[in-house]
Amino acid sequence: MAIDIKHNTATNTQLRTARETQSNTKSDTAAVAQKTATPVKTDSVSITSQAQQLQGAQTKMASLPEVDQKKVAEIKLAISEGRYKVDPEKLAANIASFEAELGSLSFGKE
Repeated sequence: MAIDIKHNTATNTQLRTARETQSNTKSDTAAVAQKTATPVKTDSVSITSQAQQLQGAQTKMASLPEVDQKKVAEIKLAISEGRYKVDPEKLAANIASFEAELGSLSFGKE
């Protein structure tokens, strides 16, 4: 069966016009609905106390001096040569101090 293309253009034009009309109607309806919609609520952000503590810790860390690579190399050499002595009382005091500082941060408690 042969299709007559020459006479088919009128039907295509009618279909295209109908589609455009539907599309325009939908666009107009959406625009009206958007204008009458309720105002959008604004977002808000609140920072928890734990986040504030972390931010404070980060600030303190940033203010600490950089690692002295020369001193690290000297300590490594002293350890390898057996000259590096550890004072157990001083080490225990430093560990206790560190634990006390961590305890004062009170992570997980709100």
